[in-house]
Amino acid sequence: MTAPPPPASSTTAPATAPAAPSLARAWYAVAVLTLANVSGFVDRQILSLLVEPIKRDLHITDTQVSLLAGLGFVLFYSVLGLPIGRWVDRGMRPRIVALGVAVWSLMTAATGMARTFGQLFVARVGVGVGEATLGPAAVSIIADQFPRKLLGTAMSTYMVGTFAGSGVAYALGAYVVGRVDAPGFMTLPLVGAIHPWQTVFFWVGLPGLLIALLALTIREPRAEAAAQAVADRSASAVDARAAAEPVASFGEVMRYVRANARTVGALSFGFAASASVNYAIGFWLATFLIRTHGWTVQQAGTLQGVLTFTIGPIGVMLGGRLNDAWARQGHLDAPLRVGLLGALAMLLCAGLYPVVPSATLVAVLLVPVNVFAAMPWGAANAAIAEAMPPRMRGQGSAIYQLVVNLVSGALGPTAVALLTDRVFGDPQALRWSLAITTVAGMSIALALLAWARPAFVTTVGALRATVTD
Repeated sequence: MTAPPPPASSTTAPATAPAAPSLARAWYAVAVLTLANVSGFVDRQILSLLVEPIKRDLHITDTQVSLLAGLGFVLFYSVLGLPIGRWVDRGMRPRIVALGVAVWSLMTAATGMARTFGQLFVARVGVGVGEATLGPAAVSIIADQFPRKLLGTAMSTYMVGTFAGSGVAYALGAYVVGRVDAPGFMTLPLVGAIHPWQTVFFWVGLPGLLIALLALTIREPRAEAAAQAVADRSASAVDARAAAEPVASFGEVMRYVRANARTVGALSFGFAASASVNYAIGFWLATFLIRTHGWTVQQAGTLQGVLTFTIGPIGVMLGGRLNDAWARQGHLDAPLRVGLLGALAMLLCAGLYPVVPSATLVAVLLVPVNVFAAMPWGAANAAIAEAMPPRMRGQGSAIYQLVVNLVSGALGPTAVALLTDRVFGDPQALRWSLAITTVAGMSIALALLAWARPAFVTTVGALRATVTD
């Protein structure tokens, strides 16, 4: 609502831009990774348009549905990111991406065969396992190929996939659900009897296998950098030193994180608080429009899909451009400035739309909500890339994503559901649950990101001095 430098570092800007062929390959990698991100978010978010038929046919509560989107997905998605981050720091990253895309695509299709809540939960865990590969690998691949002055834009381009994928999921879900949302069963060859809405998971899951094949065409930056270092004797000492550094052990990474605990911890939990609000809105918005304003699932999904698909990418690219503009002006805290701006605007706009009386006014307010919800996420990936030494980026990104995704994915949708089910005890109180979680989440995000700024400047400044020396 959920990331490039000289050959090996995003913390310094080279005197000259990379050669055109290398930059062209770098943007090709961004394009493929963005497409993978679109696929991942389609598979992840399609569930939010199926809340009512899932509850009806599997006889489950709002809280159980939220666990499918939250804990069932993000627990393994987040925790497995740590060993995957280590794998990313030493392995062939395009192959890791290809394997992950194949796994989550197959597990999305498997969701279409689930007969019980337990089976659906296990399938969602499998989707999370596959998607755990993409974030660390994408941040690491991109950060190894672009100078700092383009890092925010490149990361934001990759993050466009988050909003394009979510938008496609919402719009496609709205279109499809209206045609398959019927009680009873249908029979498919090799699959057997399933509920009609379950066919959606086959339609969105299986095409991902083609993207897995496309990921294998990405060039591994480390192999390219090593070949260039051998061929070009004029390679800088910085580049040579970075290429020669061994992969950091997990113990080394944790010692570095502890030494920079305020930087890594505050920015991770700050962006996690912001993401919690985004996940909550993304999951419950359609249901809010249906329950509070009497919209059909098609109307709600279409609005959510169109806004997410069109306005979301504008917001995330705006954040990337702001990040790069501030970076060119010498502001080391550029990514956190973007995060603070987005959180403040979300506190105002997203805290207001659930409680206004008019559905038309809700739709108007959702335009800036989509801009500012998207704004921080390219900058957020740039922040963690800049805060970690190059040889620790995969594991550092995994730690960051562990915090962001575990906190936001598990807490965001579930906090809204628990307030609705346990505090208000009324499904029609969903609007107040959304307003409360938004104000609380964005207030926490503002406090943590503001606290992180001076430490982040110190960390990034020290890294730049180390690489330059």
